[in-house]
Amino acid sequence: MKFSKKYKFAASTSLLIAFASTLAIGVFLYFLFQITSWWLLSFFIVLFFITFFILQYRVEKFIYFRIKKIYKDVRILNEKDFPKPAVTTDMEVLTREVERYVNVKKLEIETLNVRENYRKEFMGNISHELKTPLFTVQSYVLTLLDGAMKDKTVRKEYLRRASKGVERLIYIVNELDMIAKLEVGGLVLNKERFNIIALIQNIFDLLEMKAAKKNISLVFDKEYAEDIFVNADRERIEQVITNLLVNSVKYGKQDGTTEVSIENIVKNKVLVRVTDNGEGILKENLSRIFERFYRIDKSGSRKEGGSGLGLSIVKHIVEAHQEKIYVESQFGIGSEFSFTLERSE
Repeated sequence: MKFSKKYKFAASTSLLIAFASTLAIGVFLYFLFQITSWWLLSFFIVLFFITFFILQYRVEKFIYFRIKKIYKDVRILNEKDFPKPAVTTDMEVLTREVERYVNVKKLEIETLNVRENYRKEFMGNISHELKTPLFTVQSYVLTLLDGAMKDKTVRKEYLRRASKGVERLIYIVNELDMIAKLEVGGLVLNKERFNIIALIQNIFDLLEMKAAKKNISLVFDKEYAEDIFVNADRERIEQVITNLLVNSVKYGKQDGTTEVSIENIVKNKVLVRVTDNGEGILKENLSRIFERFYRIDKSGSRKEGGSGLGLSIVKHIVEAHQEKIYVESQFGIGSEFSFTLERSE
């Protein structure tokens, strides 16, 4: 007889019990009364089925309640997660089921821990970013209220500095608002056909003076004789390229170079690369550079300024276009950010 693994234990045990019991009774009757009869076969069959159902029921109950107790003890699994119909006397299947539930719950716990750590770090970062301009505004306002407002020169200068602090707050809030809209799909993209070469050249011109402070050259990898048209939100893509170029200048080396190239990768896609020979990024930081407020420099000096939101916004804008962004970097050698765009003929 072939049994499912679920019933194999009960069936084999019942078979042994029925066989041993029938043999013992048969031997007993034969030696004492010299009796042999076909009713022993009936006895064997009846005893087998009775024993089988009792064993199957009791073992299932035993395993189910014991496993449920283990769930309560370890506090990893909730007893309701263990479906009663799935209980089996096949220990191999049972072991796989328990391991599967444990692995699922462990993964959930690890994910929650990662999210909790991210939440704590995010709250700390946003508090730091908002605290600095808030305290700046507060200090100048309190100074004016304490009597400095009577001096016209001091009053004008302090109000100017307080205004810069307010502008900083508005800038951070606006960037947070943009990220929130991008994450929930609330930011509407106005796609149009435009020349990406001309757009990048305009950004080069705007950042020329900023780059000149470090004598950093903003250049194309080659001379593009023909225009390259893409289909995207011009304003948002300008924001993406501007952020990437500003970062390359901000963390670039003195007398360095930032190079932009546009490559055809498939028929309807182009790849925009922004490559520099600046400080580079450590390998352990690469996976987190697109997080909100994540800073590679943990000193808190903020010597280069910025909100820490630029790369996060870049990533969300590119993904809002249903495109991909990539980063490669070697510490001390330089970095390369690249993203895809839809080509327009």
